[in-house]
Amino acid sequence: MSLFDYTLKELQEKLHKQEITVSDLVDASFERIHEVDDNVQAFLTLNQEEAKKQAQQLDEARGSDASILYGMPIGLKDNIVTKGLRTTAASQILDNLDDPLYDATVVNKLKNAHTVTIGKLNMDEFAMGSSNENSSYQKTRNPWNTDYVPGGSSGGAAASVAAGEVLFSLGSDTGGSIRQPAAFCGVVGLKPTYGLVSRFGLIAFASSLDQIGPITRNVEDNAHLLQAIVGQDKMDATSANVDIPNYSEATKQDVKGMRIAVPKEYLQEGVNPEVKEAVMAALKQYEALGATWEEVSLPHSKYAVATYYLIASSEASANLARFDGVRYGVRSENADDMMEMFTKSRAEGFGDEVKRRIMLGTFALSSGYYDAYYKKAQQVRTLIKNDFEKVFEDYDVIIGPTTPTPAFKVGEKVDDPLTMYANDVLTIPVNLAGVPGMSIPCGFSSEGLPIGLQIIGKHFDESTVYRAAYAYEQATDHHTKRPNLGGDK
Repeated sequence: MSLFDYTLKELQEKLHKQEITVSDLVDASFERIHEVDDNVQAFLTLNQEEAKKQAQQLDEARGSDASILYGMPIGLKDNIVTKGLRTTAASQILDNLDDPLYDATVVNKLKNAHTVTIGKLNMDEFAMGSSNENSSYQKTRNPWNTDYVPGGSSGGAAASVAAGEVLFSLGSDTGGSIRQPAAFCGVVGLKPTYGLVSRFGLIAFASSLDQIGPITRNVEDNAHLLQAIVGQDKMDATSANVDIPNYSEATKQDVKGMRIAVPKEYLQEGVNPEVKEAVMAALKQYEALGATWEEVSLPHSKYAVATYYLIASSEASANLARFDGVRYGVRSENADDMMEMFTKSRAEGFGDEVKRRIMLGTFALSSGYYDAYYKKAQQVRTLIKNDFEKVFEDYDVIIGPTTPTPAFKVGEKVDDPLTMYANDVLTIPVNLAGVPGMSIPCGFSSEGLPIGLQIIGKHFDESTVYRAAYAYEQATDHHTKRPNLGGDK
């Protein structure tokens, strides 16, 4: 069987009728991985033996009250800690972390829902990148055209879902790292409100920005996966104590009367004409569904990229100080004394992009520059957050493109970090403000590459985001398209 052919509900119905088993699903996932992953290179570590053993146990134990996610094969980004399963954050400095001692909170929640972890997914090292070319192990490719990048940093997570290797995956989003690869790979990716999902067990990049979220092939599956991982966690002081609604119920509501804001800054110069055309067509579709839209302004968005890279790099500088060859990480074997061991361990273990951001962050936090850079960036962050809050006084959601362009070719921008950073210009403001944002497919470029539509909601109002996304998805067929990877589907 092919996981491509079914939704989560359809697979659960087949399990309930005993037309298939959990072992069938897990076998199908590994068969697909062995068929296409040499080209896609989404997985860093496979959990084949343990996954098959778990599938047999679930087949024997299944009851009528099983979770909607029961037995479903899932992939996890490799910065989410998994007990007993290698976790590297795609970095050589964690190459020896073969047997972590605990599970991330989201992994525990998935185990409680009885999903089956298929393996760990490739990413930009320590989640620093927008193309998956910064992994120290391999370059993941876009399933729609393997000459192109899948986006990053959750490129492996998005590519694995788009390629039909797993039904869904978890990624992390610091400045667009779920939504941008979801757009490039033609899948659905949600960055939840900051604090809605526990970060305990997520290897930190920038602690005030990082958020774990679901990547799926359709909106309803996404809602079910989010439902399983949300909630306050005593192990994460930043997790929020809020009421959790039934997200899948939101998909049953239409969008008649919904008020949509379209920021003029999101459709200005620099946005590919095909992307703009796809977004405008989506807005017309919303009009046909009974929603209204108006152009608004988020005036401080133009400062978002500079603000983000100062804050994120500063937090990365502090978070990555622990990786020194003593407390965490691989220790250099070429050192003659303690100081040389520290410096060589970090020099050999970290890649160029990680070093670049550590140096930038250390500079921004240093004496004499803190007020001019880091403090000023935090002040601008507040202005960006206020822009969103002002718009949400009059509108239900904000809609625009997820990325300025479709996917670019492997190697095209890797040597130009400033251009690469600018690729996140439309996703970064969402992280700075802490609001939820989702990317859904809204069309294809003339080269057959997916285009993403970004839907942004109010704090902790994922339900409205799902409502808007599902209504559009059901009125179009973009989400039903599949990449012609290896000649099938």
